[in-house]
Amino acid sequence: MPHRETRVKWNAFITVLRQEVKPALGCTEPVSVALACAVAARQLSGAIVRIEASVSPNLMKNGMGVTVPGTDMLGLPIAAALGAIAGDPQANLEVLKSASQRQIAAAKALLTVGAVRIVLQEPCEEALYVRARVYAGDQHATVTIIGDHTNVVSIEKMGQPVFVKTAEPAGGDRPQPLAQVAGSSLRQLFDFIRDVPCEEIDFILAAAQMNNALSKRGLAKEWGLHIGPTLKRQVDKGLAADDIFNEILYRTSAASDARMGGATLPAMTNSGSGNQGITATLPVVVAAERLGASRQQLTRALALSHLVAIYIHSKLPRLSALCATTTAAMGAAAGIIWLMEGSYDNIAMAVNNMIGDISGMICDGASSSCSMKVSTSVSCAWKATLLALDNSVVSASDGIVERDVENSIRNLCALAAQAMQHTDRQIITIMVHKHY
Repeated sequence: MPHRETRVKWNAFITVLRQEVKPALGCTEPVSVALACAVAARQLSGAIVRIEASVSPNLMKNGMGVTVPGTDMLGLPIAAALGAIAGDPQANLEVLKSASQRQIAAAKALLTVGAVRIVLQEPCEEALYVRARVYAGDQHATVTIIGDHTNVVSIEKMGQPVFVKTAEPAGGDRPQPLAQVAGSSLRQLFDFIRDVPCEEIDFILAAAQMNNALSKRGLAKEWGLHIGPTLKRQVDKGLAADDIFNEILYRTSAASDARMGGATLPAMTNSGSGNQGITATLPVVVAAERLGASRQQLTRALALSHLVAIYIHSKLPRLSALCATTTAAMGAAAGIIWLMEGSYDNIAMAVNNMIGDISGMICDGASSSCSMKVSTSVSCAWKATLLALDNSVVSASDGIVERDVENSIRNLCALAAQAMQHTDRQIITIMVHKHY
């Protein structure tokens, strides 16, 4: 039995895995707008006649170019309309899962008459911010979400408060689980995965089942950029090898294709992102299948992958200019190394190799091209893994990499949280004003 201090940390790790690895139907930024509108609409009676919403620049960036499931339409307006008309607030990130064709048609009708307006909230200090006002007859309700995709901080009806979330007390001797993970180390995560009873973390296998189903959907039809099916065809033609690397590439990309192309299947997310969840899951699943891993080995490898992804992302803004499939793929590298019976040192080498390779890939908004970035990230993870297992690692004299992997992670996250803020603003400016 672990001593008390270790048990407390284990409990925090398990809690965070449950909190940060959860299902979502559709890209989570439009879904956050849909949820705000659904919560607001629940306060009203009668037909929805108008919707107004203001969102943070980062949320606007991640909502402009992505298909809302079941609608064949891009962007935040259809997400807002469908959330107000058909959303189930209790379903959180699966708020749109029960939308019928009749409700989808009604949502599109609101857009046709110009009854939905989404604007940038400026200035806005929050990376993730939604304030949605929904009108039905002569009534209106307003909902605000801040900081996290499902974090409703206030509900108003006709200008009067219905709900206001109280601030969590600062300080104290019992930090929140995510803060405990952020304050841990890669070594502590590795030790936890090695020692924790497998039955305490086997809930993580739901990620394999859910994201694998999404991958199969992506391979069965040409969603989005259909990168997954295209790469698989090259394998079938003999133009690419039928090996573990290419299978990781096409199965992971296919899940992202389906998700970003509007498939009505949920993804298991990581840190609020479906593509991060896909990236942390499917490379490990494919490797486990190819290597003949046991259920227990897969469980521990998947939990390690997701926990490493959460750990690194906890040091980043929730949304930023850094494409976080890169950090999720660092988790995947850790999980694959676990399956290959590599050491902690091998994992640290792989993370350093990836930081020396793929750092700085920008996030220019959620869209079908996300599957390109997913494929790039998992390709980098596989290369970094092979190098690490051969004890080959980027030198501490190179760029932002240091000998201690924790310092390398800190440097990468500082780059995203500080230096890339101007990059993010420029990306958003370009996207808002471009012609297409």
